[in-house]
Amino acid sequence: MQYENHLYQILYPNQALVASQLGPDAFAQHYLIGSIRHYSGKLVFADIDLKFRNPYFDIDGSLERLIPHEDGTPKHTKFICSYRVMEHMDFDCIKSLYLSTTEAHVLELKPQEYDKVHQSGFLRTFAEVAPLSMLVLSPYDMVEFGKYITAPGNTKGCPKLFYTQIELNVDEFIGNFEKNPFMQAPFPFLHPSKLRDAILQMKIKPEKKTKGLALFCPLDQISFKMIRHGFMFTSQDKYRFFPMPSLKEIETDHFRFWQDM
Repeated sequence: MQYENHLYQILYPNQALVASQLGPDAFAQHYLIGSIRHYSGKLVFADIDLKFRNPYFDIDGSLERLIPHEDGTPKHTKFICSYRVMEHMDFDCIKSLYLSTTEAHVLELKPQEYDKVHQSGFLRTFAEVAPLSMLVLSPYDMVEFGKYITAPGNTKGCPKLFYTQIELNVDEFIGNFEKNPFMQAPFPFLHPSKLRDAILQMKIKPEKKTKGLALFCPLDQISFKMIRHGFMFTSQDKYRFFPMPSLKEIETDHFRFWQDM
């Protein structure tokens, strides 16, 4: 049987470029349910144009070895590379971004121009996903944050980054925390007093541009409902933005995904 070949860039929980004969839905099911490798959590991956080539990757050789099993079932994954994948990726070749819940319900996002208008003076929360993985407070907006992290010479940065902004009203959180210091933080892996301290430090030092909240950002412990605008691939000279649909649209058109967000 003839199967359609795919190139996928896995962005979370690990990072890799893989070839597969599975479509996106089946790929998510295999990764989360059907594989002998144990993993329980969210999955984020991108569909890469089959014409994409970079001398860093042996794509042609991997596709030649992407053949069905002897019983006729498709080849699930052929790992091409697991190191420095983002650095060598061409953003123009990213066709779709796929978000998968722990139950392998998949939502496809398509790229669009970033048209959000931001006001200054707000502290925002960013989740760096790949290749860095941190939860960060910053006064930058989404585009400015990407420019800052990918700036040459930034000792805490990288040449290319995949990240998202998390919905968090810091002033509202501080007000609620003052009323109830035993409240839970918006993130289960972060103590509320640590979040409060970080916010206050940023307010006291407006010249400070970033403050780390967590050295590792477990995206599977952050609800997809908390995604502020969408997901961004960025470098110093280019970006590719994948907007998140509204919760109402997701509930109407992708109910099973919405149930498990």
